[in-house]
Amino acid sequence: MTWGTAGNVNTTNLDSGTDSPAAARPDIKAALDELILVIQGRGAASGVAPLNASTKIDASYLPSEINSASATPLTLDPATGKVLLEEILNLKPQTVAQLNARTDIAQGDVAFCSNGDAGTECIAVAVGEDDSAGNPTWKVVSIGNAISET
Repeated sequence: MTWGTAGNVNTTNLDSGTDSPAAARPDIKAALDELILVIQGRGAASGVAPLNASTKIDASYLPSEINSASATPLTLDPATGKVLLEEILNLKPQTVAQLNARTDIAQGDVAFCSNGDAGTECIAVAVGEDDSAGNPTWKVVSIGNAISET
């Protein structure tokens, strides 16, 4: 399935009242063929994801991974100011060296550090402007005891 292509729509024989209907007929047919491709592309590979009755995209049409363009961070910016994740958030473990090598640290960043609490695992949060260059630095949030209902 291919998506409709605007370049395949020719309006040369359609833009004047004096144009010949016979000459316009193949142009109209080509334009309708492109429209059919767009209609058939709803919910198809290389097409568009349809909206359900609640104007949402069903999970079956969502990719399992979203990558941002080039080196630009992926931004989620809901109107409510809150991102809701259901179930579990998984942070890829990084070492102290990997976290400190980053040049894009911003106050409020959160990471899972595999060796940041005197060699043990911890959560790290970028806070304040603590280093000599006035940049945020990583601070340890220690991991305590195992979870338990008692």
